[in-house]
Amino acid sequence: MLSDVTTPQDLDDRFRETLAALPAAERRRDPADPVTADAPLTGAQVLDLFDAQVTSRQLDLAGRWLRSFGEGFYTIGSAGHEGNAAVAAALRPTDPALLHYRSGAFYCLRAAQAAADPAPTTAPESTSTPQTEPTPETEPTAGRSPAADTEVSGSEPSGSEQVTEAADGFAAYADAARDVLRGMVASSLEPIAGGRHKVFGRADLAIVPTTSTIASHLPRAVGMGLAVERLRRLDTAGRRTGAGARVGSGAGATHAPWPPDAIVVCSFGDASVNHASATAAFNTAGWYDHAGLRIPVLFVCEDNGLGISVRSPEGWVEATLRAKPGIRYFSADGADPVQTYAAAAEAAAWVRRTRRPAVLHLRTVRLMGHAGADAESAYRSPAELAEDLARDPVAATARLLADAGVATGEELLARYDETGWQVRRLAEEVLGEPKLASAADVVSALAPRRPVRVARAVADAAARASGPGAAARAEAFGGKPPELAGPMTLAQSINAALADGMLDHPQMAIFGEDVAAKGGVYGVTKGLRDRFGAARVFDTLLDETSVLGLGLGAGLAGMLPVPEIQYLAYLHNAEDQLRGEAATMRFFSQGAFRNPMVVRVAGLAYQEGFGGHFHNDNSVAVLRDVPGLVIAVPARPDDAAPMLRTCLASAAVDGSVCVFLEPIALYHTRDLYAEGDGEWLAGYPEPGDWVAGHVPIGRARVYRVGSADDLTIITFGNGVRMSLRAAAVLAEEGVGTRVVDLRWLAPLPVADIIRESSATGRVLVVDETRRSGGVGEGVIAALVDAGYVGAARRVAGVDSFVPLGPAARQVLVSTEAITDGARTLLAR
Repeated sequence: MLSDVTTPQDLDDRFRETLAALPAAERRRDPADPVTADAPLTGAQVLDLFDAQVTSRQLDLAGRWLRSFGEGFYTIGSAGHEGNAAVAAALRPTDPALLHYRSGAFYCLRAAQAAADPAPTTAPESTSTPQTEPTPETEPTAGRSPAADTEVSGSEPSGSEQVTEAADGFAAYADAARDVLRGMVASSLEPIAGGRHKVFGRADLAIVPTTSTIASHLPRAVGMGLAVERLRRLDTAGRRTGAGARVGSGAGATHAPWPPDAIVVCSFGDASVNHASATAAFNTAGWYDHAGLRIPVLFVCEDNGLGISVRSPEGWVEATLRAKPGIRYFSADGADPVQTYAAAAEAAAWVRRTRRPAVLHLRTVRLMGHAGADAESAYRSPAELAEDLARDPVAATARLLADAGVATGEELLARYDETGWQVRRLAEEVLGEPKLASAADVVSALAPRRPVRVARAVADAAARASGPGAAARAEAFGGKPPELAGPMTLAQSINAALADGMLDHPQMAIFGEDVAAKGGVYGVTKGLRDRFGAARVFDTLLDETSVLGLGLGAGLAGMLPVPEIQYLAYLHNAEDQLRGEAATMRFFSQGAFRNPMVVRVAGLAYQEGFGGHFHNDNSVAVLRDVPGLVIAVPARPDDAAPMLRTCLASAAVDGSVCVFLEPIALYHTRDLYAEGDGEWLAGYPEPGDWVAGHVPIGRARVYRVGSADDLTIITFGNGVRMSLRAAAVLAEEGVGTRVVDLRWLAPLPVADIIRESSATGRVLVVDETRRSGGVGEGVIAALVDAGYVGAARRVAGVDSFVPLGPAARQVLVSTEAITDGARTLLAR
């Protein structure tokens, strides 16, 4: 019957029947010998693969058992994909990995590797240093096994023999099993996500947690590969801030930097190859390879032929992966552990030696459906399900061991039962563990806010700039530091602050479309490549998903990335890299991993005579609701530099992900009230003034016009200049106004909003974004939540895209609209 191959009980029964039917070999084989005459694995190593596979299988069964009485909350399993244990065996436990949610056996094997060698060391350079100039078609040396290319000469492959010596049976997998089970029951003691999600991740295993968003981790993997290779070429000190704190690690993080010859491993499902994020990642890896840059990434496509119920057309995945330019293709049958190991070892050796990307196409099957609630009978025939069951990779490994005489079916069944008993025992133990019990518990893992440490980091940077780094700073600025250059525009101030950041953070890199040779579309990064070199200031391909992915990977690898998104409207096709990847890293790893990043975005409207919607986008709602994300909007030059310093310090100290939203229309603005008055210019502070001028995250700036007792205008960005002009008009009418520049859209400066609003009892919120979903809604909500009882009114942009030319004025806020809104409010 159909149910016989879809329920956990019957999958277990059929596996038992398979083991019971295995014939005994004519003679026993020494486990230290190759499992077959020409195999790269010994019998003992294959037995370790079997143990990892069985542990993963029993965890899947336990997940369904827990769900059956409402105590399990995650049932997507790895059954049918257990061949990926052989992929883990072909790699080093120090190779950073981002795993598919069906890579359970990989996770178990990696844990056993670490248990065997808890303090792995980097292979000697003489045996593992990658080629500086690899040839395109380098192959493993003839006559050597693929495994020999992945390890130090004279040693065994890292996947198994050491594991067998370190611990027998289930002991080597106990910690991994407990991790997974804690994730299934949402235990707050789960070591990586703390009950927030079930993920495969552990810092000491170099496994970076990824969630279920489809293919969104692939761009990060490319960024990690690029960063690993760049850092390999730099002095180790390049991983550290001037204060000596490694940027990529959280407070108390225990993971060591990855070895210089590490490769990045990234697994995903076959349906994911069709996703835009995967396309972006493959394209970027190939693009850089074509350009001669090295990205040591091994993609692993675990192909079971299904995306829930949608079939991948026969041959489509292979054709797609083979066609990726610059990415070498390898393949294996995931039901054949020896073939999988050999192909994975060859692929890993090639990537490690050449520092170039490759993809391993691993053909698998899916057993027990997509997840616990998936009724496969709705879209799969009994014959198809039976065919998949015949390719059960755990049964295939058992068959190989029995045929080789390494173990009998009875012995393997005993190992299976022992593992099952141990997994069930652990499952019963974790059932009683605490869950996250309050909102404070849940959000505690988000990016921390440690303003005192951030302020101290700014002070330390100032001390270095005026002390031991003064000579280098003077040289970088051509003998004329920016504080001596006279009044600056917003763009010039940001440029100078970026340069100071590059001087203070050796691991900082600026990249994006047109930022290097051209110096940015608006000249904001002009001259930075010449000062700091093409390795730290470089152009990227035109794809925002990839730009952010590079930043995510670079931050995780220990750099301080400052990517630029050329226009705010261009961010929207890449938002998931911020929402699903950047902002969730600390949340799903409790700070064990983090991706510090300051994303510069040119945005907002009011470009006179230029653009239209794509160059005048005024929508920031999608950013403001991302938990933990910091959003800075500098309006004036004298705010831009300290705010950027704060963002860089927060990224380095707290691992924050910051969006530095730069109002395009104010980049080169010089005047405030009248042409030629120069009142929108400001001098650049010398390092001795950085501490006094420090701008903490979430603090507003208040301008007082006249008595400042009659009206409070709360605004940001372009609204600051327009509101100050309106306040000047109102002052002539005897109205005293205080203009509050929010400066930070997330977190909002709520305390400043309440204080300044209560001071006058009349609040006009000037919001250049849209009326629906705009910043103004958050300001009004903050007032209501605080019990504000005065009068309030909004002036906001119309719910419309910004049209081309003069028509834009019909939908955007103007000085006149602000003045009229204030008069209406005052007349109440």
